[in-house]
Amino acid sequence: MDQLQTLDATKERKIQFFLLRHQNHSIVKQSVECVVQSHTTLLDLLREHLHFTGVKEACGVGECGACTVIMNGQAVRACLILAFEIAGAEIMTVEGLSDGKHLHPIQQSFIQEDAVQCGYCIPGFLMAAYELYSRDPHPDPQAIWEAMSGHLCRCTGYQSIFHAIENAQNQAKPSNFSQKDME
Repeated sequence: MDQLQTLDATKERKIQFFLLRHQNHSIVKQSVECVVQSHTTLLDLLREHLHFTGVKEACGVGECGACTVIMNGQAVRACLILAFEIAGAEIMTVEGLSDGKHLHPIQQSFIQEDAVQCGYCIPGFLMAAYELYSRDPHPDPQAIWEAMSGHLCRCTGYQSIFHAIENAQNQAKPSNFSQKDME
C-alpha cells in the first residue's frame, strides 16, 4: 500500500533548484523553491509556473528539441523530465543566455546569419549550441551536426542554423565567450 501512495500523481512535492543566467561576464545562480505536482514536467514548470516562455512545447515527446534547456551542464528535453526530478539541479533557459543588456555571442550569430524565421525552434537550437561550446570551444562541423541532431526546424533549413553555430566564436570577444563563461 505504501508503494501505491508514492506513485500518486496528485501528490504535491516541494523542490528547490537553481536558475542560471549570465550577468557581468559571469554566471549567477538564483535559488528557486516551489511546490509541484508529481506529474508536472520541467517544461510546464518553466512555462506555466515560472513564466519562462522561451522554452517551447512542440512535440511533447522529446523528438523536436524545441524545449531544450541546460540541466547540470547537459542539454536536455524539458518535456521528458518531471519537475520533481530537478531538485538540487542547475537549470539554464534561453532567457539566461543574455545578460539583459547584451546578447550572448550565439544569439548574435543567429541574427547575423539570418538563422531565424518564425523563431519557434530557435531557443532549443541556442541551448544545444551553448552546451556544445561549453564542451568544445572550437567544434568541428561533425560535432556541430551531432549536437543539432534531433532538433527540427520547419522554416529556415539547416544551413543558416549550422553557419550561425559555426560562426558563433567569431562573434565573441574573449571576455564574453570564454570557457569560464561557458561552464
